[in-house]
Amino acid sequence: MRLLVDPTCDRLAAYLRLCGHDAASAIERGAEDADAAAALARDENRRVVTRSERLAGRTDGILVAQGSLDSRLRSLRAAGVDLTLADRPSRCGRCNGPLDPLHRDDPGPDYAPDGDAFDRWRCRDCGQVFWKGSHWDRVRERLAGL
Repeated sequence: MRLLVDPTCDRLAAYLRLCGHDAASAIERGAEDADAAAALARDENRRVVTRSERLAGRTDGILVAQGSLDSRLRSLRAAGVDLTLADRPSRCGRCNGPLDPLHRDDPGPDYAPDGDAFDRWRCRDCGQVFWKGSHWDRVRERLAGL
């Protein structure tokens, strides 16, 4: 699913990316007002994820609840967005770029575990390295509790 997450709920972008969705951030793309977000969504064939009824109506967007992150995630699930963590991460949680697996022997940055401890992936766009560590477990728990 190709999505554009507007500034009112930008924190959802990382969760959507961890679930394998192509989730662009309006803030990261410089489309911070409603007109710019609507135009970008149209140009890139994306559905807008927003808390704005007006923007959702203009773009056939997905309206998410006001309030907590869990409320917003439940709104996405109710709208038919699959919130299952991917077995193999495919999108960068930071920038939405595609991920490539790192070979066990490939060196990683100091912050990443070595390849013997975890499977790792590197973003083609920003170079960030990911692995299924404690953050992955916390996201899984949050999604399971919805």
